[in-house]
Amino acid sequence: MAFHGIEVLGVDVQVQTASGLPVFAVVGLPDKAVGESRERVRAALASLGLALPPKRIIVNLAPADLNKEGSHFDLPIALALLATMGVLPGAELNRYAALGELGLDGRIAAVAGVLPAAISAAQMGLGLICPAEQGGEAAWAGEIEVVAAPSLLALINHFRGSQVLRPPEPKIALQEGAALDLADIKGQESAKRALEIAAVGSHNLLMIGPPGSGKSMLAQRLPGILPPLEPAEALEVSMIHSVAGSLAGGRLLRRRPFRDPHHSATLAALTGGGPRAKPGEVSLAHLGVLFLDELPEFPRSALESLRQPLESGRVTVARAAAHVTYPARFQLIAAMNPCRCGHLGDMTRGCGRQPRCGQDYQAKLSGPLLDRLDLAIEVPAVSASDLTLPPSAERSADVAARVATARAFHHERVKRLVDGTASPTSSAPRCNAELDGRWLEELAAPDSEGRRLLGNAVERFRLSARGYHRILKLARSLADLEAEPQIRRVHIAEALSYRQLQAGP
Repeated sequence: MAFHGIEVLGVDVQVQTASGLPVFAVVGLPDKAVGESRERVRAALASLGLALPPKRIIVNLAPADLNKEGSHFDLPIALALLATMGVLPGAELNRYAALGELGLDGRIAAVAGVLPAAISAAQMGLGLICPAEQGGEAAWAGEIEVVAAPSLLALINHFRGSQVLRPPEPKIALQEGAALDLADIKGQESAKRALEIAAVGSHNLLMIGPPGSGKSMLAQRLPGILPPLEPAEALEVSMIHSVAGSLAGGRLLRRRPFRDPHHSATLAALTGGGPRAKPGEVSLAHLGVLFLDELPEFPRSALESLRQPLESGRVTVARAAAHVTYPARFQLIAAMNPCRCGHLGDMTRGCGRQPRCGQDYQAKLSGPLLDRLDLAIEVPAVSASDLTLPPSAERSADVAARVATARAFHHERVKRLVDGTASPTSSAPRCNAELDGRWLEELAAPDSEGRRLLGNAVERFRLSARGYHRILKLARSLADLEAEPQIRRVHIAEALSYRQLQAGP
């Protein structure tokens, strides 16, 4: 298998032995890792007491014009050689796809991309041979024969009938500790309200406040109020992490991803790239949360690269040889100080350069990027009286229940529209942030008073068309929280209050 993003392309491993000087060559546009497989394969066979025939050995990876990258070609090359040498039945091996890295002692090590490879093999009507520790990952592909072997010797014994490798069972990630709870945060009731609204519609959120006001704590507790991944979503997210090689133990993810890269992250780290065009943070946060703390400290080019995936839900890594596209439907949660020193507007700890300090600091964020953020809130410093209060009686579980109810209300309205007038080919939006086109017209139409208020706000604040639509989506989430079938004026008014920072004075 060769990987083009999360797309999987089949590769035929062909081996020819001929008379001539002993040589072992791999052709078919292999990269350095594939070229070095010759020595790993040779050493693995030697550990079993097998020597390569003293002939001219040519390994061709077809199609020859497709770049072959990665160490996962070790196992199929070794199996093709063993079939040529008569150790394994070649006709039976032709019913399988294979991937795995060989150790010098013949052990089969884990590689990236087993889950999408298994799904692709199932679609081609093939079985899959993979490392033993990733058998649980491959088993999620459905009706497919999976041979998960710990070593090359076990694999040989399995195909020769002297040992039976049991089919692996699907594995899912274990719950690692309890989620952080909103009850730990004292005060900040308005910020908690904004976080709940963001969770209902998967809206992007910007928090501005002085150091220590609780912005990071709020962001870290968002996954605890988000609904769990649906089975199809878990498979979709796990495929990306499998290609990235970050699927621990071959277990499917069950929680929504939460990615929080450091502000020194480069453009390639955020959007994807590198020699093999690996997925970046925006793709690893697919259907989850991307938290960017100290937002203005990120490189300007990295922040501007978020504009396209925020709009389209995908990111394309362009290279001279190919273009690789990864899904990137993430929820952006950002936090920043009001100025570089963090105390703009604080009369007790005044900023010596105000207001210029805040203007220069906030100017690092472009208007088009801010226009893509649905909510922008101020998170003030926590007062001493709030800190001495007992813990809040409302826990994350209580908020999560309201979020789940609001999302269920949204899904029911979408289902009615699909069953009624929507085209069967329409891609139903999973949340309000994905509403567009006809979905927006049918599901987010305000009443007459709400439409009048929104029209006046657009004129006064000179909002863009994108800003207009995002206010409607946000108002739709507010209405869902109240199980209101139509957006009312009060919903439009609250949604507008969260756009004040973008609209300006």
